[in-house]
Amino acid sequence: MATDRVIAPTPPDPATPDGLREQSMGRALRPERIGEYIGQPDLLERLRIAIGASKGRGEPLEHLLLHGPPGLGKTTLAHVIAAEMEARVYVTSGPALAKGTDLVGALTRLELGDVLFIDEIHRLPAPVEEFIYPAMEDFKIDVSVDTGLNARTVQIKCKPFTLIGATTRAGMLSAPLRSRFGISHHLRYYDEAELLEILERSARLLSLDAGKASTAALQAIAKRSRGTPRIANRLLRRVRDYADVRADGRLTDALVADALSLEGVDELGLDELDRAYLRAIGETYEGGPVGLETIAATMNQDAGTLEDMVEPFLLQIAFLARTRRGRVLTRAGAAHVGVRLPENAPEADDALFD
Repeated sequence: MATDRVIAPTPPDPATPDGLREQSMGRALRPERIGEYIGQPDLLERLRIAIGASKGRGEPLEHLLLHGPPGLGKTTLAHVIAAEMEARVYVTSGPALAKGTDLVGALTRLELGDVLFIDEIHRLPAPVEEFIYPAMEDFKIDVSVDTGLNARTVQIKCKPFTLIGATTRAGMLSAPLRSRFGISHHLRYYDEAELLEILERSARLLSLDAGKASTAALQAIAKRSRGTPRIANRLLRRVRDYADVRADGRLTDALVADALSLEGVDELGLDELDRAYLRAIGETYEGGPVGLETIAATMNQDAGTLEDMVEPFLLQIAFLARTRRGRVLTRAGAAHVGVRLPENAPEADDALFD
């Protein structure tokens, strides 16, 4: 399944042994202060100013909304901000807050200036959103007691806090909730230079000094990381395991190629599911255009999995185009998987405006 892919940007299920180990290793590599955080320079500059101003006035930081693809550091930033504000951070998620009273319990535990981090905040149920509005604006919660003629509202005050919301689908947030965040920022994919810097730091934390991990090896991992730090660190750990068994713990670019070939990851970071998707369009449907549901049925895969986990990176590297008539394989994508398109196959731009 897509969730088991080594290049999947989403974190593994912590309920499984492998997921628990992965989560523990991820926390060990996570930066703790803003000076250690690599990439997203525009956001970091805004945060430095906002944090400095808030600490100078003795106030909590404004509510912050972080949106962007998974694996880019939204959870890490929440912990970094809490550390910079010298506050505690409480972590929860939108699906975990099923009813308003769940939120009441979380808010009443907060001390002055604490950070409440809600991951996947777009999945908050509507009744919970209604509880969160007065808490964000006036730091109070209105709780209904009893029903019918005996119904009354009890107001519970909570201490001023900072809400940090993270979402991979900002468009699914309701307008009233989105407007209550003082700072909103979209996290972008990382370039290879930034990923190399992240990998160099991670290698030091994993006791892989320059004598064991060459710059060329780390560059080879960065090229396969799909612009995502979580994937970069995961690939580094897989390559380290391979090197410990096959090469006395020394990482070279040739060893990286061998290790990740074993995982099915090619030089661009595509795995077998990505390549199967491209081949299905190129071989079965002669390059398209073809609908997503048709491709999913051909591959015996879930359409949502393909749309959320496979297509974004293929679109980013221009191997795939979405058109009004369906998905179209570009000539670069066809060349990568060795598919020969018909001479009359539509180009992506032609299919878009047909």
